[in-house]
Formats: sequence, C-alpha cells, structure tokens
Amino acid sequence: MYYSKGNYEAFATPRKPKGVEKKSAYIVGSGLAGLAAAAFLIRDGQMAGEKIHIFEELPVAGGSLDGTERPNVGFVTRGGREMEDHFECLWDLYRSIPSLEIKGASYLDEYYWLDKDDPNSSNCRLIYNRGNEVPDDGQYTLGKTSKELIKLVLTPEEKLGTETIQEFFSDAFFESNFWVYWSTMFAFEKWHSAVEMRRYVMRFIHHIDGLPDFTALKFNKYNQYESMVKPLMAYLTDHHVDVQFETTVDNVLVDFEGNQKVARKLLLTVSGQKQTVTLTPNDLVFVTNGSITESSTYGSHDRPAPITDQPGGSWMLWENLAAQSDDFGHPKVFYQNLPKKSWFVSATATIENNELDPYIERLTKRDLHAHKINSGGIITVTDSNWMMSFAVHRQPHFKEQKPNQTTVWIYGLYSDVDGNYVRKPIENCSGKEIAEEFLYHLGVPESKIDQLSSQEYINVVPVYMPFITSYFMPRAKGDRPKVVPDGSVNLAFIGNFAESPSRDTVFTTEYSVRTAMESVYMLLNIERGVPEVFGSVYDIRELLKSVYYMNDKKKLEEIDLPLPKPIRKLGLKKVEKTWIRELLEEAHLI
Repeated sequence: MYYSKGNYEAFATPRKPKGVEKKSAYIVGSGLAGLAAAAFLIRDGQMAGEKIHIFEELPVAGGSLDGTERPNVGFVTRGGREMEDHFECLWDLYRSIPSLEIKGASYLDEYYWLDKDDPNSSNCRLIYNRGNEVPDDGQYTLGKTSKELIKLVLTPEEKLGTETIQEFFSDAFFESNFWVYWSTMFAFEKWHSAVEMRRYVMRFIHHIDGLPDFTALKFNKYNQYESMVKPLMAYLTDHHVDVQFETTVDNVLVDFEGNQKVARKLLLTVSGQKQTVTLTPNDLVFVTNGSITESSTYGSHDRPAPITDQPGGSWMLWENLAAQSDDFGHPKVFYQNLPKKSWFVSATATIENNELDPYIERLTKRDLHAHKINSGGIITVTDSNWMMSFAVHRQPHFKEQKPNQTTVWIYGLYSDVDGNYVRKPIENCSGKEIAEEFLYHLGVPESKIDQLSSQEYINVVPVYMPFITSYFMPRAKGDRPKVVPDGSVNLAFIGNFAESPSRDTVFTTEYSVRTAMESVYMLLNIERGVPEVFGSVYDIRELLKSVYYMNDKKKLEEIDLPLPKPIRKLGLKKVEKTWIRELLEEAHLI
C-alpha cells in the first residue's frame, strides 16, 4: 500500500489482484468502516460479493451513522457528521455509490450538487445571556496565546506522548473564543490528548477562516443513516454481499507462526447460539475494534436515559484480541476511567408547534421550513453550565417528518454539573427537563417554559453514550493497533480505534473510510494508491493565512511575534521586492 495524490492515480482502475478468486472476506461490524471495506473489496479488489460476509451485533447497519424514529418515543440521532471537501477517501468511495435520490447520479454527485445549490454557513455561532449573540462572535480572541498553537504544531508527537491539552496550554488559552469554537465543534475536552489536537490543527488548517461561520463544512440532505448508509447498503445488496444481523463476534483466534499472524477461527454468538467459522490464510478478516456508540441507552420525554459504563460486544472482542498479542492494542486506555465530567448525553428534540420557531429563527436568521441550511452547524451557549450546543439541520431531517415538525440536535459537553435553569446534571435529566434548559437559553420567558416544554410543543429523546469521547483519550504509541499489524497475513483492524499509517484524524467519516481502504489495499496488494491526506499544513499559503486569521485579521506589524521589532522591520524590508511579499499580501498580512 502506498499513498498518492493528483488525477493520475485518482482516475485509474487497478487490475484484478492476483489470486483474489480464491479469497473471501469476513467483516466484523457494519459501521461505515465495515461497509466501506466491503465496497472497496468489490470495486478495487474485484472480489465477488457472495464471498464477503458482514457480521453485525445490532439489527440494523450503520454503526454510529444513525437516524431513526423509535416507536412510541420519537426521532433520534445520536450525533452528526461534519464533512469537508478534502475527505479524499470518503469521496473516492462515494463517487462509485449510486444515489437513491437522483437517477443516474452517484452519491457524490448528489452531495456536490446539494452543496452548490445550498452552501453551508452559520449566521450565529455563540450566544449567551439567554439567546443574545456574543459580541465578539467570529473572532478567535487568542491574543498572545496564538503562539501556543504554533508551538503545538512544532512539537513532535513523540515528545507530546500522553500529555493532555490542559497540560500543554496556559489558562489564558481556554478563555478564548477559539477554544469554545474548537472544543464544542469537535468535542475536545481539556483532559483529552494533545497529540490528537495537534493532528486536528494540522489536518484542518486550511479551514482556519471557515471555522467560526462554518463555511468550511458540508452536510447531508437528511440524517446520516438515510443519506449515507442506505445508498451504501443498496450497493452491497446489489452485489449480493452477505450481511448477518444480530451476530456477535466474540473472538478471533490467531496463530502466531514465526513472524506471521494468521487468523484461524471466528467465535460467534448468533441468536444466543455459539458458532465457529474456521479460516484459512485466504480468508481475510476485518475487525472494527471498539465503538463510541456501543452500549447506548435511550430515555424519553418523561425519563432520563439510564446511566451505564458496561462495554459491549465490540469492546469485549477487542479485549479478547488484545489478550493474544500486544500488537493488537490496549482497549482499556480508551474506554475505562473516563472523567465524570465528560460528554455522555445528546438529545434529539422534535418541535411540534410553530410557536417556538421565532426563538430559533432570530438566531439563524432563516426560515426553518425553507428546506435549506438552518443553523449551519452547532450554536453554543457560552454561559451554559452544561456547555450546551444545538444544531438545526436542513428540514425535514427525516423523510418521515411532518411539514410542521422541526428536529433539533442538542448536547452538553459537561455531564456532571447542574444546569442553569434545571438544577441537575444533564445525565440525570428527562427529555422534558432538557427541553426546559434549552428553552431557557433560547430566551423563552420563564413563565412559559413549563408549558412550551410539554410534549404537545416539543418531544425530546435523551441518549446516554458511555464511550462517545473515547477516541480522544490520551494514548501512547501501540495503544491503537496498526490497520494491518506487523506480520499479519489475513487480519486487519478498521475504524477510528485503528492506527492508520497516515496523519489523519479520528472522529471523522474520513478516518473510517481511510482505514477500510488501507486495509483492503494492503491485504490484497491492490496496485492503486490510497489518497494522501490533504497537504494543507505543508502549503506556505495556508500557514500564512492561518497566522492572519488566528490573530483576528491583524497585519503582521500588529502581531506579537516572538521576535524583536527591529528584526521584524528589517525582515519586511528584505522581502520588499521578492515573491515572499506577494505571499504576505495574498494572506492579508501586509
């Protein structure tokens, strides 16, 4: 497997891998990584769909890409996916997946045209004081702490080790709007990995100008299950892939033969019955190890989601694999001992009555029912004790929605602190209580909150996800297994708990698809390059642009650089008649 960039490799069709007719594949998990692995096996590996088997412990595919109407409860999405134009592997996949909405188009075409007709943006990112916009919304307000971000990028991963974000940055950094934007958009918390934050800064530096107003982002037309999972499942069904639901893979037994690792048996539980699948080196195994949405519990408008910390099947499978070799990672680093304050709860509100619409529309400055972008992403309540954020996507967000219904996704970054209006932690709140806190921060008069938070006006379904921020826990080299462990003949790890050889970032759809692509290409030795992570951090234009926007659009002479003023002036004079001056002008720094 190798990385590539440019049209030459992107448009090429690889030749059929040698001996693929004798091979078959067993994929553990039908999340995006598992479904993508199957698609790459078919498209690029040219493996017959009948020889591909997907085992899923749930009765539905999609993993964390969900969206459903729970019977007698209401609409639910546990989270949302923010995407951008440089998700190279994701779009490489979806260019080959037919759209279910537009005949003759791919899903990439559908997505691309939607964004052209209705590009994403936000008219309000931060509010406080019960629905008032933060005066300096749109500015990063980093001041002198912008130098700390530069220092983070310049520090090698090996030196950072298991250092946390809080250990790396000063207290002043956490008072900036940048940290509010960053932490709430990506779900970073102070006790998370500085290494992972560094990867994010480097990965998305080309969007430094589009983070405050979300012009950097792109969204699906509907919820992620209907928009992204159903077309992919239809493609796999058309190719006769075998998908077995309510099937848990308890263990993969691996033989260690010299320097080689060979998966020999799959131990399954199917409808309560134990089964064994015997494997040969020609049987490829792709394991989704760990899950951020596993063990999710659901509440209702009248009751909280039950609190749990019990790992489910994907975590136990990873534990059983890790017990066989240190090369298979260390799952406990990610799912045990998460801080009590961590994000655990999200909620989906369905507004049933238009009386609440004006409170949202005064922030979005858009008609909620115009079938276009609304909030453009999350709106964060900066003085919320829960650090509450909410998003209103294009409506309808579910095809089953009634014309007057509006769905709102809500989450609280801090789980164990009392709310401002509801004096209890979000993890202990029913849907109605979350609705009360939400309406309070929207500026609904307190005398009306009890009435307007009733199910007649709004229905809120809370979800408790005990491992939702596990991706970001501080970890050392080797805690995540390599996509293809050293010496592995037929075993690969896929998903966001596998360590890609690239410099990509977890908690993204791109990472799921990237690990799937890398694993298939490695195990089948496919003669086509995996798209390289977009190289924005290596582009001097993007670096100069980041200096301008991180310092709230100040000129170079106004920025507190770690250089004496005489040297700065001399430096500018030296570049006066050079190409460097053109670059500085292009970045608005002079």
